[in-house]
Amino acid sequence: MSDISWGLWQLLLKGVWITVQLTVYSAALGAVTAFVIGLARTHRRWLVRFLSGAYFEIFRGTSALILMFWMFFVLPVGFGWQLAPMWAAVLTLGLTYGAYGSEVVRGAVAAVAPAQREAGIALGFSPAQQLWKIVLPQAWPEMVPPCTNLLIELLKGTALVSILGVGDIAFGASLVRNATTQSAPVYTVILVMYFVLAFVLTRGMRAVERQAKAGIGRPPAKRASLFRRAGGGRPATAVPGAGAGATGRGEPR
Repeated sequence: MSDISWGLWQLLLKGVWITVQLTVYSAALGAVTAFVIGLARTHRRWLVRFLSGAYFEIFRGTSALILMFWMFFVLPVGFGWQLAPMWAAVLTLGLTYGAYGSEVVRGAVAAVAPAQREAGIALGFSPAQQLWKIVLPQAWPEMVPPCTNLLIELLKGTALVSILGVGDIAFGASLVRNATTQSAPVYTVILVMYFVLAFVLTRGMRAVERQAKAGIGRPPAKRASLFRRAGGGRPATAVPGAGAGATGRGEPR
């Protein structure tokens, strides 16, 4: 490999760092957006639910690529200031995936049994205390698996920013491919890069899921075995005093 080719290949390594930055910044903005909009959609006031629901529908129903163009090209016309390509991409990805994540938050909060809130009322907790001390600790473990999927989708969605000239993995691969005219090795390398990044994120989120479940006294789910019994893997337990013509409760058929 020539010196020039090696210099071009180094763009891919720099692109990895840009992709990681985009993922972290967008995920942080998306997490804040998801919690704010998700909790607002469970609010008792209809106006709050309406506004948060409108945000969810708008950002879920628009293309992230077109929205990115809108952030970069239309905002300067309307407001007179220009976003840097990096931050236009972060704003677009964070708000878009935050809208998707708000549905995860809303569903997990709604899944907490109403009796848990009633217990908080009996203890004299305010609505805010019920939310932070009772509801969210139980809802959080249910949010982690779908949020992991969203985080992986966000990582792959960062490839859109190459359209704006941000030097991520996809942009670096395009430059290397144009300079070397070698498509197969270039795109094979970036496939591996995205897979490695996604694998690291997945393992990290699994650790977060185990910690979240341990915080509420729930052991992590064991992986299903191909040889598990149809009844759940537990052998039948004989009931003392029950004969062949008796049921599990010791009562005659």
